[in-house]
Amino acid sequence: MSKRMLLGLNSLLLFLLLTACETPNSSMPAPVPLAHTQSYGDSLHMTEKRDALYKFITEHLTGINGIYTNLRDSAQSSEAASGHEVLSESAGLMLRYYAIAGQRSGFDAEWAKAKQTFDLATGFSYRYSPVLNKRYTLNAAVDDLRIIRALYEAGQTFKDEGYTNQAKTYGSRFYEHNVKDGYLYDFYDETYKTTNRFITLCYIDLKTLGMLDIESRQKDALLANMLKTVKKGYISDDFPFYETRYDYGAQAYSSEGINTVESLLTILSLAEVRQHQPESIRFLKKQVLAGTLFGQYTRDGKPANDIRSTAIYAIAAMIGSELGDKELYEASIRRMNEFQIRNTGSVLDGGFGDTASMQAYSFDNLNALLAYVY
Repeated sequence: MSKRMLLGLNSLLLFLLLTACETPNSSMPAPVPLAHTQSYGDSLHMTEKRDALYKFITEHLTGINGIYTNLRDSAQSSEAASGHEVLSESAGLMLRYYAIAGQRSGFDAEWAKAKQTFDLATGFSYRYSPVLNKRYTLNAAVDDLRIIRALYEAGQTFKDEGYTNQAKTYGSRFYEHNVKDGYLYDFYDETYKTTNRFITLCYIDLKTLGMLDIESRQKDALLANMLKTVKKGYISDDFPFYETRYDYGAQAYSSEGINTVESLLTILSLAEVRQHQPESIRFLKKQVLAGTLFGQYTRDGKPANDIRSTAIYAIAAMIGSELGDKELYEASIRRMNEFQIRNTGSVLDGGFGDTASMQAYSFDNLNALLAYVY
């Protein structure tokens, strides 16, 4: 690890020490390692399930441009990505898997493909359509940060400064375009040379923001602003999830509904820098153990549906691993495993999806794969 990277991590730790006294749950934060090292999945003997999932993803959910958004193709003309369109989100998740699992050849192949498919002058395109041969000219902050973190993790895992130097370069580019006046924005549009007006809270990856190779005063301001923005989005101890977004102009939070995946990603980000709310973890653990962690809630904490998804339990498992809570990790993984398709003779074997419709989404499958190595 370079001296510059160490200084960046020290800046994050110093910032957290200084802000700890402001938070009701904060004891002195523990040091934050660069790469995740818990590996509960190995101790629970998840290798067979992981290998089956990896085979499904690489043999059936992957094309020449990257990992399909959905196993079932589409016209690729809708507002949201669908079918065999590919997302930088998927590339980042796969890159993190390869870095944590120590698979250098897989990482290098995925990274070469990601650069060719998504790399713009100002960021990583969030989406590419092979049918339309269209690379969308805006990025998504959370996806760029995930790729940047994967490069840092690869530098540490493979002991190669080349990955670290690339992370620094892309991190500086990210800061130039997605941060204004010390605040993070969801996207930068290369065509119109502008950002949006708000930040989606689950886009605030505090740990990776702390790795950015920028001047220390800029980093301190960015971390302080974004940690404050996240924490003020906390709903209540009665329902310890988070609002969806914050509009900088209106100075207001808003949510159409509280999507569990989004709140769990926010909780994971806070857990990674030891700034999470204990009530969030207690609530999460209770719901996982009972099998009642659903996909969406009203703001008063009532389930808005009874959907239980792969990604929800995968992210809950990552939170458990990040906090050293093996019971939460194991319970989440076992709930997640209930959805894995096995021994059907279908191309979906090993994956997570619906055999009736032959649909399987990259977000579910890649988060499950990542959870297995946490």
